[in-house]
Amino acid sequence: MRYHDIVIVGGGPAGLAAAAAARKAGISDLLILERDNVLGGILNQCIHNGFGLHTFNEELTGPEYAARYIAQVEEEKIPYRLNTIVADITHDRQVTYINREEGLVTIRAGAVILAMGCRERPRGALNTPGYRPAGIYSAGTAQRLMNIEGYLVGREAVILGSGDIGLIMARRMTLEGAKVKAVAEIMPYSGGLKRNIVQCLDDYGIPLKLSHTVVQIHGKDRLTGVTIAEVDADKNPVPGTEEYYSCDTLLLSVGLIPENELSKGAGISLNRVTSGPNVNDRLETEAEGIYACGNVLHVHDLVDFVSQEAALAGENAAEYVKRKKSPEAAAKPARRIPLSAENGVRYTVPQFLEADGMRDTVTVRFRVADVYKDRYISVYYDEKRIMRKKKKVLAPGEMEQVTLTRKSLEEHPQTERITIRTEVE
Repeated sequence: MRYHDIVIVGGGPAGLAAAAAARKAGISDLLILERDNVLGGILNQCIHNGFGLHTFNEELTGPEYAARYIAQVEEEKIPYRLNTIVADITHDRQVTYINREEGLVTIRAGAVILAMGCRERPRGALNTPGYRPAGIYSAGTAQRLMNIEGYLVGREAVILGSGDIGLIMARRMTLEGAKVKAVAEIMPYSGGLKRNIVQCLDDYGIPLKLSHTVVQIHGKDRLTGVTIAEVDADKNPVPGTEEYYSCDTLLLSVGLIPENELSKGAGISLNRVTSGPNVNDRLETEAEGIYACGNVLHVHDLVDFVSQEAALAGENAAEYVKRKKSPEAAAKPARRIPLSAENGVRYTVPQFLEADGMRDTVTVRFRVADVYKDRYISVYYDEKRIMRKKKKVLAPGEMEQVTLTRKSLEEHPQTERITIRTEVE
């Protein structure tokens, strides 16, 4: 059976950044497996700008950002397979894939990096009454049809959900001459970045209807309109608030789900909030030598953070492979400290800390459960608060982070649990 030191599943921004970092860390035997016919992943259809401000200190489009990492992979001559479907990953790092050139192949990996990204939640998950007429698309599908295939998906549109892709598509359709009549969001707050609400809706006079949802789809062969209604605190439509919008297109921007079928097949436990793997501070899953990064781990707001996280996964996977090859590689017992999310913090990534092998700093990323104003983000070691920072606004659409240091943990050697929460005082 063929062997590679590190196999990376996914050739999008996470997989490319992980591969580049692993090569820089001294691993020459790498392989990227990508199901599309080009590298770059979802960024290839994100032709708007706003990428790269953190990573490259300049504003790039999605394809430009991807091209920077593709160039690194090409320059380092990191091998990759395109049009390749990974069918299975085992707990002991055997990877089975299939493509037209090689057929069905199983290889062994010293380490595996999961970088499969995420997918959109479909209409079937919404249980919206009506037929299944033409004209209903997920926002990402419409983005691909417009930006890569060159099709205008409709002339009059309503968008359900205010995730970032939906907001960006509201602007994109407007710029192509379509009329976007409204964006309906079932939550009392937007799921997208504040800058996208301003630049994609406010700047074009597109109304954002919070606490509203589509309650009826009209049309049999082609969509002719939708009925939108206000919802109460339990997300139930309020009778008498129904409003009809004529339209030929409905875009769904109702959430993203990490692509973790392969992770489940490998026996990796998934977090009930993020739907991604539970990982330690090295981004290693509970399957030894299998790492996860990017949107397959948790859905990010900025691709720059995906790249930072993926680079860390690549470095740690490289370190793991080199350690396993060393004759002195006896594993020493690690002190594991769980991280908890409380009082408005929905989850943390990582979910636990390997205190004995911790780096000098560890970045913990998380999202909050609601819109909060004038709150503190506090970090507790057991019952002792060791850090807090004031935030004017916290919103679910924007990822937050805190940095833990090895020095502070060494000053509290008896710590058994780390808790991150929001506080009013």
